[in-house]
Amino acid sequence: MSAPEPTAVVASLREHREDVADLAAALVGHDTQNPPGDTRELASWLESFFSELGIDTERVASDPEKPNLVATLPGATDRTLVLLGHLDTVPFDADEWARDPLGERVGDRLYGRGATDMKGAVAAMLAVAKAYVETDTVPATNLVFAFVSDEEVAGSAGMPTLLDRRGLDADACVIGETTCESDRHSVTVADRGSIWLELEATGSAAHGSRPMLGENAIHRLYRAVSDIESTLADSRFDLDPAVRALVDESVEYYAPRFGADAARELFERPSVNLGVLSGGDRVNVVPAAARAKLDIRVTPGVETEAVLDSVREVVAGHDGVEISDADWSVGTFEDPDGPLANAVVSVAESVTGGRVYRRSATGGGDAKRMRNAGVPTVEFGFGTETAHAADEFTTVGALAGNAEVYARLPDELLRQFDSGTRTFDSTGASPADTTPSRRDRREDHSQ
Repeated sequence: MSAPEPTAVVASLREHREDVADLAAALVGHDTQNPPGDTRELASWLESFFSELGIDTERVASDPEKPNLVATLPGATDRTLVLLGHLDTVPFDADEWARDPLGERVGDRLYGRGATDMKGAVAAMLAVAKAYVETDTVPATNLVFAFVSDEEVAGSAGMPTLLDRRGLDADACVIGETTCESDRHSVTVADRGSIWLELEATGSAAHGSRPMLGENAIHRLYRAVSDIESTLADSRFDLDPAVRALVDESVEYYAPRFGADAARELFERPSVNLGVLSGGDRVNVVPAAARAKLDIRVTPGVETEAVLDSVREVVAGHDGVEISDADWSVGTFEDPDGPLANAVVSVAESVTGGRVYRRSATGGGDAKRMRNAGVPTVEFGFGTETAHAADEFTTVGALAGNAEVYARLPDELLRQFDSGTRTFDSTGASPADTTPSRRDRREDHSQ
């Protein structure tokens, strides 16, 4: 059964599909590289855009150079849907681009930094607001448009400030991150927990010609890292049945890109990346100090601190090595068969005519913060696989598709809330719930 649509709004978007490309070009034309992450000009442009539609905006900022904006379009019911995007982008080196990083249209493609991550999705949200207003259509739910800064560096001026100073009280939230690759479409309903770990090792210096007289800190550290990697590689998660169903669909989605075995390992065991290893300053000296940074990821539904405890035990067995710092978070997930996931899948499948997977993201971002704030949240966006790359681009088709999905979501979300229909094969398990509110934890053993 195809998802219903607000006819006048969708008809308007289809008739003016080039308009969303023009909006995206205007957004990409604002340089919001982060760092420094100055989004003031773009925020002012957005305020003017909403003002012309007769929609008031609220600016929420802890850093005046990195404001967040909220605009609300009242709906026909007391349900509320948030459409969320970020305004900052990663940096670019113009010399590495064949196209203008601040926007260049070539046929169906719009090039520019942020085109697919995620000013294109923000443009689609703006087009939705405009279409509702200009067709004099009241959305089935309240529509809250929230645009944040500082996302690309996980900074405190963005989502943390918005949640702490204003909050977003809503029944559901869709973040416009690109979740589709090539001909595979998906909605991300989960994120992984993480441990960012810093290890320090000490030894004793000696002349490089007499290494037996010293204690090599790099050797000590690398042995500890290798032990952590092998210990975690031997562990396997005990997954809740509902999470198991989500993992199985995630594996099916990622298998064409990673390979089926590697995709399954990604979710059934902790993944470990040695991102930094440093020590010593001269080739002819035994190093007396060394440092490493590890990125460990954990499947949603798994207690991150239990994994960290096993790492602590490994490190405790290595002389001269200690954990100097650790940031960790718990993975979060939505019910893959709940109203929000079913609404997005239903609408997106009717737009694409193909399957839309329900999967876990391999990392985590603002969706985790929203879920931890008690707002059911998923990510969805058509786009390309060029995020953060030189010559990043999106397409007019992706922009128009996003606008149609976002426009149709209020009606379908309300229908899902009312019907309680379940469509996802969760192996008869109880629905997965959002992880209880847990803020990122930090340990600091540095002196």
